[in-house]
Amino acid sequence: MQRLFEFVGHHPYLASGAVLVAIALAVYEVMARLQAFAALSAMQAVRLMNQGALVLDLRTKQSFDAGHIGDARNVPAAELEAQADSLKKWRDKNVITYDDSGTGGAGAARTLTKLGFTKVFSLEGGLNAWMKDNLPLTKTASGGKAGAK
Repeated sequence: MQRLFEFVGHHPYLASGAVLVAIALAVYEVMARLQAFAALSAMQAVRLMNQGALVLDLRTKQSFDAGHIGDARNVPAAELEAQADSLKKWRDKNVITYDDSGTGGAGAARTLTKLGFTKVFSLEGGLNAWMKDNLPLTKTASGGKAGAK
């Protein structure tokens, strides 16, 4: 231990650089784990949807109307906590959240977990990953009816 202090005393820049790299690595790992909060691939999401999972689209109404996943329900991220009571029957059932890129879905999943939902997942990569896997989207017509793309 004495030699460690001697080394740090002789090489303060090297020692502080090593400490900074360790801190940066720890912060990166924590951020990666928070973003990957119960993340599902598109295929895993399809399996849960086939079992009756609720799918929440966190995007704006205009984006939702332009194209969304099958039977998804549009709940903009800003309104998620306010609309949590209308979703209370899903507290013990599978819920999948998504946005365009997947980052907002993980945050919404954490929010729903804090509100008492027990089986919440986010779509990894969001709608972009869904489209990359060539999975179908549904568009909402101007009359309010949905039609397949």
